[in-house]
Amino acid sequence: MPSAIAVIDFETSGISPSLGDRATEVAIVITEQGRVVDRFQSLMNAGVHIPSFITQLTGITNEMVACAPRAEAVMRDAARFVGAVPMVAHNASFDRRFWASELALAGLEAPHAFACTVLLSRRLYPQAPSHKLGVLVDFFRLPRTGQAHRALADAEMAAELLVRIQHDLRTQHGVARPHHGVLMELQRCSRQQLPRFFSTQRAAVSEALSSSAL
Repeated sequence: MPSAIAVIDFETSGISPSLGDRATEVAIVITEQGRVVDRFQSLMNAGVHIPSFITQLTGITNEMVACAPRAEAVMRDAARFVGAVPMVAHNASFDRRFWASELALAGLEAPHAFACTVLLSRRLYPQAPSHKLGVLVDFFRLPRTGQAHRALADAEMAAELLVRIQHDLRTQHGVARPHHGVLMELQRCSRQQLPRFFSTQRAAVSEALSSSAL
């Protein structure tokens, strides 16, 4: 089972592609075996106006994106960078929509499965004061890697959170290989289903070890 995961974050002109909003920046961090092994980041010019309140939030101005590469070119580069690696995002439904929309505008498909660190943190850390990325980063004393609401900083912080989630699955719940498929299963579980999920995962590991010993 491949262990590489691509953690993605978009900055955008608004909340939804269905409302005509476009991406203004994308960053992707590849993690493997608990560490970051590669990064991709670019501003992108999609030919849309960035509202002032978005500029206040992200620091990305209309002048910055006017000088950036065309969105279609950036997305083709991003798709090549990711390849077939499965994906993770914090609040993945948002980033998944923009990933699919921007790739479609570039003439590309988006077959990637997305796991969500918001859903995973809700399952594993009900004691957290919030499941916002910045709150979780501070809660676990993870490194802040740059300005919040910029794509690379947020992708790197989400990657740090993902590594923490995988570590806790191994050390606290006996999930020996918390690969992307396991994360997808976990985020679909209700809190009530978690004991059975972890028991099934531990049993699968025990069965695999017994078979290898024969």
